[in-house]
Amino acid sequence: MIPYLIALIPFLFIFGNPILDFLSGSSSCQVPKIHRIPKPKLNTDLLALKDDDKTYQCERDGYKIHVYSREPLVIYFEGFLSEEERDHLLKISEPLYEPSTITHNGGKEVNRDTSVRDSEVAVVPRDDVVKCIEDRARSVQGWREEVWIERLRVQRYGVGGHYSHHYDWSSAMGGWGRVSSFMVWVDDAKGELEGGGTEFSKLPGKNGKWCKFLDCESQGNGTVFKVAPGNAVYWENFRSDGTGRGYEETWHAGLPVKKGKKIGLNIWSWGRMD
Repeated sequence: MIPYLIALIPFLFIFGNPILDFLSGSSSCQVPKIHRIPKPKLNTDLLALKDDDKTYQCERDGYKIHVYSREPLVIYFEGFLSEEERDHLLKISEPLYEPSTITHNGGKEVNRDTSVRDSEVAVVPRDDVVKCIEDRARSVQGWREEVWIERLRVQRYGVGGHYSHHYDWSSAMGGWGRVSSFMVWVDDAKGELEGGGTEFSKLPGKNGKWCKFLDCESQGNGTVFKVAPGNAVYWENFRSDGTGRGYEETWHAGLPVKKGKKIGLNIWSWGRMD
């Protein structure tokens, strides 16, 4: 018996505190918190700041929502854009397209690499219709403090067009970054589009009724949202535990277009991580 007691002493010495913490409901392990820097100066050329002197009128929102995931928060919207809004976006973006680029090092480095991202982008002007879409996206954020909608960007993908897997939060620093994202589908070449879905390879897939919105046949172990004009998917990029950690499940890609043309709308929210 004595040898067993002697052998138990170093075990208690090493693991005694964690065991007591567990039994008492407390923990001495603290998750590192964000080292927060003061709010950076806002770049008004990139942000769609709220119009306090509102002179435009918006139709009542008519979308329907489905909660796909709670951790991370992923919401699917039916009817996020009306047909008139989609037509308007197609019209105003047509003369503005430029080759899409990739940013690195917190936005300090910008280059074009079609092996990673092959598409065209148009930063659309903020007319009344666009401001109504901005307001709709802003309202989804609730009353979060210090969060702003970025300028809306329409993306066009031809055959072979794609965007390889990436995180929207990759350039975050000092407690500030892209806190949430929308992928909104604007057009699918009148139903002739093949491919081009939005894949979340680390987000567990679903079946059943969700196959109305998902490519259940090819999504494998992840999730692939089908292109559906007018609909959208929204997700939160950061955990709300004060650590500033991003959700690994938001690793996503725009899959290659096999036939036709895909046009989507990116809506990003930039601001303070909760």
